[in-house]
Amino acid sequence: MKLPFIVFAVIFSAWSATSLFAARPILCCDYSGRVTILSATGEIEWQVEAKNPQDCWQLPNGNILFAYVAGAKEVTRDQKVVWEYQAPEKVECHACQPLPDGNVLVVECGTSRIIEVDRAGKIAKEIKLVTKPEVKLHNQFRGTRKTADGHFLVCFKGESKIVELDGEGKVLREVPVPGDPHEVVQLANKNLLITCGDGHKVVEVDPAGKTVWELNENDLPGNTLRLMAGCHRLPNGNTIFANYLGHGHMGEQAQFFELTPDKKVVWAFEDKGRFKTINQVMALDDKGDVTKGEVLR
Repeated sequence: MKLPFIVFAVIFSAWSATSLFAARPILCCDYSGRVTILSATGEIEWQVEAKNPQDCWQLPNGNILFAYVAGAKEVTRDQKVVWEYQAPEKVECHACQPLPDGNVLVVECGTSRIIEVDRAGKIAKEIKLVTKPEVKLHNQFRGTRKTADGHFLVCFKGESKIVELDGEGKVLREVPVPGDPHEVVQLANKNLLITCGDGHKVVEVDPAGKTVWELNENDLPGNTLRLMAGCHRLPNGNTIFANYLGHGHMGEQAQFFELTPDKKVVWAFEDKGRFKTINQVMALDDKGDVTKGEVLR
């Protein structure tokens, strides 16, 4: 599908223009109901419907793995489902991750657990999570990742904290954050990059819990931080952030953008005709192996 026109601006500090394309091929989730691959010129190259998708990965074999509200799926480019996990009733799934052994990590709200699911769809490992009883099911957990050392990093959305657990589920530390965290990424230097949801903020904290970098609500002229959701730290040091525009902001501004460490916008994507509430992104020109933790998102 060709776009009627294209406007592109290379690194600028004020939002004088917004590109209709991302300058990179992008995999993204639109919470309104689909997972999409966009070319660098904004054309839809692949798309599948999904109910409330929240996390997505391109695997080394080219298939797409994504979490949706009722579980997780791996789908080929010709739309064939080759793997699926269906969660129990009254459970929500908002994160998944491909693991080195071929299993898939899934976090469940409602059952309050991290599970690793094998290729047969069976649970190979379970880690129980303890959340406050007053936290509603939908608000329990968001982004969850297993690190190279076998630890788990979990966004406790409704409790405004990141929790690190060891491989058996023992709590190692808790990192309080503003807002309701939606994504946590362990960087190469062991710092944590955390998007703070409706806290309208992004923070990077060091292993001691000290904030060493932050992006605030009004730091980017013309692009107010709304609900900060998914992110992808690129090999060049820049980061792509998904700015979820639900909660009353649909169609108002760019849906995701690439940012330099000194807070310069390289490009921004806005397409309010075809997309509503993009909440997760992956740059497909990052050639790291996602199953080995080489893609930082």
